[in-house]
Amino acid sequence: MLLKPKRRSPPRFVARDGETPNIVILGEVRSPWRDLYHHLLKLSWPAFIAMLALSYLAINTAFALAYLAHAGDIAHAHPGSFVDALFFSVQTMASIGYGAMYPQTNYANWLVVLEALVGLIWLAMATGLCFARFSLPTARILFSNYAVIAPHNGTPTLMFRTANQRRNRILEARLWVTLVRDETTAEGEFFRRFYDLPLVRAQTPLFALSWTAMHAITPESPLYGETSASLGEVNGEIIIILTGMDETRSQTIHARHSFLASEILWDHRFADILGQTPDGRRSIDYGNFHQVEQLTD
Repeated sequence: MLLKPKRRSPPRFVARDGETPNIVILGEVRSPWRDLYHHLLKLSWPAFIAMLALSYLAINTAFALAYLAHAGDIAHAHPGSFVDALFFSVQTMASIGYGAMYPQTNYANWLVVLEALVGLIWLAMATGLCFARFSLPTARILFSNYAVIAPHNGTPTLMFRTANQRRNRILEARLWVTLVRDETTAEGEFFRRFYDLPLVRAQTPLFALSWTAMHAITPESPLYGETSASLGEVNGEIIIILTGMDETRSQTIHARHSFLASEILWDHRFADILGQTPDGRRSIDYGNFHQVEQLTD
C-alpha cells in the first residue's frame, strides 16, 4: 500500500530538490547584486529565459529612447516613431544591418558604437551563462518516499531505496546517512546534533539501477531504543547525501534527500521490485519502487 506522509511544522533541515528550506534568516544584510552569478545559475530555465528576454527588451528600449532624444538621427525612420527606433536598435545590437535605416548624425553614430559594445557584452554574458547552466553536473537520482524499519537477519534495520533514473552508470557511488535531532545540554543550551549512521554497504563501484541502503539498529546505533514518537518529539530527520562520478560526463555529481520522523515507517518493508521477464531476463519494476507493506505477526 502507498501511504502519504504527515508533514510536521518544524522546518526540513535539508530541502528537497526544487524546494526552499522553511528557515527564516535574521540579521543578514542582503543585496540583489550579491552572488548574482550564483542566483542566475539557480534560476529555473523558464525564469532564466524570461530574464534574458526582459533584459534584451530593456536594453533595446533604453537605446530606442536615446535615439528619439534627437530628431532626424535615423535615416528613413518616421519622425518620433518609437517602433522604428526600437527596430533600429534591435538591428544594431544584433548586427543585422538591413540598410533600410541607418544613422546619419554623429550623435546617432556614437550611440551605435555604444550599443554595439553593450550588445557584445550582453551576448557574451548570455552565452556564458547558458553554457554554464548546460555544463552543470546534475544527477537524476530517485529516492523512495519513505524509509522503513524492519528486521533483517534478525536485527532491526533502517532501509530506504535509491535509483539512478538515467540509463547510464554512476561510478564509485557513495552514501552518507546522518541522523539530525534536537538536543538540550545540561546547561540548557539548544543544539541540532548530527549522528552518523553507518551502512551495511555505504559505497558501490557501479550504481546503475537501484540500491537499497541499510543501517543496522544495534545497541551502538543512534537510533537504538528510538520510536516514531520519540523521533518526532526531537524533530528527528534522516539526511542522505549521494555522490559519484557520472560515467557519461566524467563529472562528480551530488544528490540529497531527507526523511522526517513521519516519513520513517516502523514495522514495514518495501515491496519487491526484482523479477524476471518471460524470456528469463532480470527485470526491475519501478512501479513498486515506493510501495511499502506492513509486517504481520
